[in-house]
Amino acid sequence: MKQKTGYQCTECGASAAKWSGQCADCGAWNTLQETLLSRRETRAARPARAAIEVAADVAMASEPRTATGISELDRVLGGGLVTGSVVLLGGDPGIGKSTLLLQTLASLAASLKTLYLTGEESLQQVTLRAARLELPVERLRLLSETCVEQILETCRADRPQALVIDSIQTLYSESLQSAPGSVSQVRECAAQLVRFAKQSHTALFLVGHVTKEGTLAGPRVLEHMVDTVLYFEGDPGSRFRVIRAVKNRFGTVNELGVFAMGERGLQEVSNPSALFLSQHSQPVSGSAIMVTRHGTRPLLVEAQALVDGSHLGNPRRVTLGLEQNRLSMLLAVLHRHAGIAMYDQDVFVNVVGGVRISETAADLAVLCAVYSSFRDQPLRGQTAIFGEVGLAGEIRPVPFGRERLAEARKHGFTRAILPIANAPRKAPSDVEILAAERLGDVIEAL
Repeated sequence: MKQKTGYQCTECGASAAKWSGQCADCGAWNTLQETLLSRRETRAARPARAAIEVAADVAMASEPRTATGISELDRVLGGGLVTGSVVLLGGDPGIGKSTLLLQTLASLAASLKTLYLTGEESLQQVTLRAARLELPVERLRLLSETCVEQILETCRADRPQALVIDSIQTLYSESLQSAPGSVSQVRECAAQLVRFAKQSHTALFLVGHVTKEGTLAGPRVLEHMVDTVLYFEGDPGSRFRVIRAVKNRFGTVNELGVFAMGERGLQEVSNPSALFLSQHSQPVSGSAIMVTRHGTRPLLVEAQALVDGSHLGNPRRVTLGLEQNRLSMLLAVLHRHAGIAMYDQDVFVNVVGGVRISETAADLAVLCAVYSSFRDQPLRGQTAIFGEVGLAGEIRPVPFGRERLAEARKHGFTRAILPIANAPRKAPSDVEILAAERLGDVIEAL
């Protein structure tokens, strides 16, 4: 029997029998979305009371994680694919989402029963891509369908262990009248798929479209329903791609996986620090190497700054890869505690490689790059910098200082500027350590 549908306001939650442009309760416009009405169960038809179990008595799987065969993807997932988990992968069109998942299923097919469901391409197009990537097509099992009820019926009979849905915006439910990709369809289809994955212990990958702002399209509740949310990022003109975990119930967030797009698909980048460092033939001003950290991985990233005289009443503060308000605050600290004023200078800061830095450990490196460009004097070669700058001009410690210093040593850096609280008790013989307590000390040393 077909379920009844109604309309619900996304602002106040009020229900309505039919659609209208304005909510009658809160007065908001264009907020009524189609939804399924819950059927009232009689007393005799109520399900039995749920059983409560102690966590120590819950049976655990002998192998909770399965390696996907792609180490960078395993890193972002938290060590491998968890049975019954739901992973949402979003990214710009053509960035490589389908290619990566096709490679993943081809690798998993050697040990698991997999199924690749496509709603955007034909089976011939998927097979042609697999052949171009030189993947074993004899182990790839494909399905072309967009009705979620038909998909679930097929999966219940076939019982795949790993399932890819490409993409969630192309699916529709027969119980709703709205078009595929609408808020109600995405929410209902995702809810049914997540419920199936949890009940059947199927590892599920969902491909999601993104809006022009770069966020996942569809309702925000979609990100709450899944276990892991991954963002595929990268410059369309570059061959390098980055996968960032923004939510992970089975691992750390802000984990980073780096890939390079080649003729045979996405290839792993084992040493991403070398990717984000520019190779200058001679020292240049306005360049500083920061030691940042993404999840469990320390990275060496180059921060570039350009300071130029401004002819405007309000000088420009432009950042790429950093928060703009953070730069304005750091320039105020530089003026107050180091006596260097830039109220008549335009300041541009860029993080090489398109990486976004959100941690405060980049403060000191950014100020060093800005000061180097302002004085037009390059920093001493092979210098790695990290540390947080406080409003009082102090250099505050950052977590994992030992791991950051070890990453700099591994890449041949011979000098490190860091907070005094992060200074090692026994300084290594091959690295000159400059432990700073105040911002003025760093400026004098430079």
